[in-house]
Amino acid sequence: MTVRPATAADVTAIADLELANLGDDAWSEGLVREGVTGNLPTISYLVAEVDAPGGRAVVGHATASVVADIAELQRIAVDPAHRRTGLASLLLDAVIGAAREGGADRLLLEVREDNAGALAFYAARGFVEVDRRRRYYRDGATAVVMRRSLGRGCGASDHGR
Repeated sequence: MTVRPATAADVTAIADLELANLGDDAWSEGLVREGVTGNLPTISYLVAEVDAPGGRAVVGHATASVVADIAELQRIAVDPAHRRTGLASLLLDAVIGAAREGGADRLLLEVREDNAGALAFYAARGFVEVDRRRRYYRDGATAVVMRRSLGRGCGASDHGR
């Protein structure tokens, strides 16, 4: 398993992961292409790939933005056949590293309040709930806003370093 920056060759795989994981809330292939090719300057995409017959296969991706001292994890998606293999953790670690390098002192994200697995995943990695956004998703579901300190400012503590 490796995590690397996404390239234009990864756009279709990322868009397919979006649709498979996020359904109606998936980003279009066009929007993914804009982010991957650098037309959205604060956005970065990472992909996780594994060995597969015929070469390497993209089986996960993460999308994040860094603006000044705030980073936002916008997406982590892993192919269902590759879940619980550590890919989401590798992607999250890579996002945290990139956010720190970009000067962010905190990482924010939103997760559906009915996604118990994701809430537990992020809580186990130092994220805490800071707010809720009612009717955030297309189907009217509420988003839980979570934050993790990245080690300086914004309520930093030893566990965030």
